[in-house]
Amino acid sequence: MIDRKIDKILIANRGEIACRVIRTCQRLGIETVAVYSDADRNSPHVYMADQAYHLGAAPAAQSYLDQEKILKAIKDSGAQAVHPGYGFLSENANFARLLEANGIILLGPSAESMELMGSKLAAKDTVKQYNIPLVPGTDQALKDIDEAVQVAKEIGFPLLIKASAGGGGKGMRIVANEAEIEEQVKLAVSEATSAFGDGSVFIEKYVEKPRHIEFQVLADLYGNTVYLFERECSIQRRHQKVVEEAPSAVLTPELRKQMGEAAVNVAKSCGYIGVGTVEFLLDAHLNFYFLEMNTRLQVEHPVTEMITGLDLVEMQIEVAKGRPLPFQQEDLAIHGHSIELRVYAEDHFNQFLPSISTLDTYQTPKMEGVRVDDGFRQGMEIPIYYDPMIAKLAVHAPTRQAAIKKMKKAIQNYHIEGIKHSLDFGTFVMDHPAFISGDFDTSFIQKYFDEAKYHELNAEKYEAAAAFVHWLGRK
Repeated sequence: MIDRKIDKILIANRGEIACRVIRTCQRLGIETVAVYSDADRNSPHVYMADQAYHLGAAPAAQSYLDQEKILKAIKDSGAQAVHPGYGFLSENANFARLLEANGIILLGPSAESMELMGSKLAAKDTVKQYNIPLVPGTDQALKDIDEAVQVAKEIGFPLLIKASAGGGGKGMRIVANEAEIEEQVKLAVSEATSAFGDGSVFIEKYVEKPRHIEFQVLADLYGNTVYLFERECSIQRRHQKVVEEAPSAVLTPELRKQMGEAAVNVAKSCGYIGVGTVEFLLDAHLNFYFLEMNTRLQVEHPVTEMITGLDLVEMQIEVAKGRPLPFQQEDLAIHGHSIELRVYAEDHFNQFLPSISTLDTYQTPKMEGVRVDDGFRQGMEIPIYYDPMIAKLAVHAPTRQAAIKKMKKAIQNYHIEGIKHSLDFGTFVMDHPAFISGDFDTSFIQKYFDEAKYHELNAEKYEAAAAFVHWLGRK
């Protein structure tokens, strides 16, 4: 059995995920090393860690993406392992190889697994042997516009032009008819090249009324792989998640098992080790299709932790040490319901654009069954250089209805002033009949949310409350 010593970990990231990793390490008695840019010199993760190393200027290319600077910090600190968090270098195969070449443990999968799953086309080809359902479309990059037109005619409209590399909705375009193909392909190629340095794009059939369902997987070094159930991530803006919950309101036990086993097979197809996420699209008829695999810890992992009672960062560390999984699939069960709201510094009435300013007031809710993962404190400024997420607000309750109620109460007790933020949007979602019923898909924001609809729903809510108070007064 493999036995690796890990008593000091460097976190190659910033903000809430760095703080979250440090908390688990502190509980386990593992020393931590933080890295920071000029913009993050006074950030909480810097003070929480046992050691901290300055990387450079605020732009990520000069700090959190500079592999040589991070390698120097690892060596200078004496850390045996690196937790990459998410974003930045977390799915960078070259960084994984750099660490391996220097005898440093990455709390993540192999470089080979990253490369296979990092390319959507390579991933689709890899999972074919396991008969994983795939969305109809091309399995190779488009050669030219003529090929795009021919493929589009074969699979029908609407369709999606998608970048092979990367994620986060970049290089993704919906095409409604043949007249739009040439322009949308060019735009997708340009955006993919700019974002990922790879302009390869392919075509998929657009799944109408899709739900975004992802499965958490966990694999050790000895071939044991399990799924830790699903997360519903359908409420998105610009193809990026805003509200997540576990479990999904629409999966039956049979479908959950079928999708979970498919997720395990995806992980096995690339020899996956550690914590990862397999993403699926679920159509209106509950047919599911493999979308992609994220070879890292996901932003929304708290909801999985809340329904399973597991610490996924601890699981990453245990797997990296060489410990076998302490449970099998049949030992795992779902306990209650969890919902997470990403608290962004952004203006939801202005296309969810970032709101960069100072946190004049910042007070988090203190309630049982409520968890706040954040990396900011009152008086801090939101840096313009990075993702504008301030925190993740997660709740846990025995039922979905109780979790919705608890989330609304937690939002009421979360006080932020000085910037525009997404807390009010979270309340809108929790109050909306489509969300409450579970009858929604990835077009929730486009269908239901704008400033007028926000005020309309609030007016209806207040009118109902006033009528109830009036009724009480008559009794």
